Amino acid sequence: MFINSYLQISLYLITLLLLAKPLGVYMANVYENRPVLINRFFAPIESALYCLSGVNPEQEMTWKTYTGALLWFNLLGGLVIFILQVAQNYLPLNPQQLDNVSFDSAFNTAVSFITNTNWQGYSGEVTMSYLTQMLGLTVQNFVSAATGMAVLVAMIRGFQRKNTETIGNFWVDLTRGLLYILLPLSLIFSFVLVSQGVVQTFKPTMQIPLVEQAQNEPQAEQSNIQTIAVGPAASQIAIKQLGTNGGGFFNANSAHPFENPTPLSNFLELLAILLIPAALCHSFGTMINDTRQGWAILTTMTLVLLGALLVTLHYEQAGNPLLTALGVDQSPSLTQSGGNMEGKETRFGIVNSVLWATATTAASNGSVNAMHDSFMPLSGMVPMCLIQLGEVIFGGVGSGLYGMLIFAIIAVFVAGLMIGRTPEYLGKKIESFEIKMAAIVILIPAFFILMGTALAVLTDAGIAGIANPGAHGFSEILYAFSSAAGNNGSAFAGLSANTPFYNIVLGIIMLFGRYGIIIPVLAIAGSLAAKKSVPTTVGTLPTHTPLFVLLLIATILLVGALTFVPALALGPIVEHLQLINLH
Repeated sequence: MFINSYLQISLYLITLLLLAKPLGVYMANVYENRPVLINRFFAPIESALYCLSGVNPEQEMTWKTYTGALLWFNLLGGLVIFILQVAQNYLPLNPQQLDNVSFDSAFNTAVSFITNTNWQGYSGEVTMSYLTQMLGLTVQNFVSAATGMAVLVAMIRGFQRKNTETIGNFWVDLTRGLLYILLPLSLIFSFVLVSQGVVQTFKPTMQIPLVEQAQNEPQAEQSNIQTIAVGPAASQIAIKQLGTNGGGFFNANSAHPFENPTPLSNFLELLAILLIPAALCHSFGTMINDTRQGWAILTTMTLVLLGALLVTLHYEQAGNPLLTALGVDQSPSLTQSGGNMEGKETRFGIVNSVLWATATTAASNGSVNAMHDSFMPLSGMVPMCLIQLGEVIFGGVGSGLYGMLIFAIIAVFVAGLMIGRTPEYLGKKIESFEIKMAAIVILIPAFFILMGTALAVLTDAGIAGIANPGAHGFSEILYAFSSAAGNNGSAFAGLSANTPFYNIVLGIIMLFGRYGIIIPVLAIAGSLAAKKSVPTTVGTLPTHTPLFVLLLIATILLVGALTFVPALALGPIVEHLQLINLH
């Protein structure tokens, strides 16, 4: 059984790493405006879009102009989603005649999707019309992902360029990311998902008679009918995974058989979560003309992910000691997978559930195929910790890598302090401005996670959402605010978060977790682009070596440990100790 587990993990990681290089080279070519195979088809569309929108693709932007364009574009997208929700009962493509969404829920959802968080406090199949799902949520899945990639490319240009004030054109970066990367990949993936049985239809909800009819029971006629929700799901699922958006067309998310029907669809959706973040590491190395740097970053991410996988797998496979004390057999055998199967699909089992839980929180994806709330205390803590590390272990498309580059800047700064020398990274001196901006990037998520959690546990409105009192209830709240500030979107599902308090507070935190990071990252990009390149000397710290990989891992873990261990001690750690004591 354990050999089977390790084989599945190995197959997943090997496939991911093999695909990273070709896709990474392709994306680098797209952003460097080099010819690619699909230019013949998409180049005229790209030119037409620039013409219709009045964009001059040759006109470059300073970091402030780039930031302004990004913020205005995202604000407009948020307003469109909000209006679609609060007016959906009067709009077409609403065959179930679903009511308008409440203002607080509409605000939360609009913010959630423009920030690439995709936190959902509602059941999608009974809340959102087909038009809202497609024109609002699916469109934002594309543009929010393309926005994160555009910010990353702008930051890479900061390292590429010297003595210049510009870092590219936001509209060009956004358009090329959409046309040449996200749309083609999503189109192909949608057809693959449909072939596996994922639904894609405009038909309304179906009423299906049960195979076994209830007899002589009160309301037997109603109980003999099952309501089955369908809709245009495959197209949304494709981009939600590829764009590390997360969420789901159905409330059960990727545990739902209409979203994730087969072992192959499960593997491919799981692969899609980390595919673009992994490939962007190689794009980074290609664009700065030093692929060793990209491989060093990718190695760092993979090692931390592997460690998280093994820890989570260990505690989930060990099972619940309280059940063992009652005589329940939780050992793996030919007839059962063993371990803690609560909250998991038997068709996926523990290994695929653990793989998904760690991948979706290592990336800022947030989709689930098992309930994180049902994991054992320490294995449930691992996904929470992956979010709290800043969503840099692969992370969201674009956002994960620019977050990791911030940690790399901090790592070389620390190394520079140790040897008494001005730190350098990729030929650029790291000075006070870059460190101040990097500190903001690190501190903003931590501040809002901890302050939001404190606010929730100190107010009646916050406490009212807890389904499980005690340490686990605290974990539910801590996870929710970690997910919001980290723009992840997954949840410990025991928390009832679709209330005015949580909708508004979590929505505000999502905004700061996204744009409070993007603004200082673009400021760093502008500062680096204006600097001259410095030559490598014997005193320069090599940033492509195993030593630097270890330094970078230590920096990431140290920042996370110092910040969140006290809060974790009140939640999953004390819950684990209580479990041992009861046993």
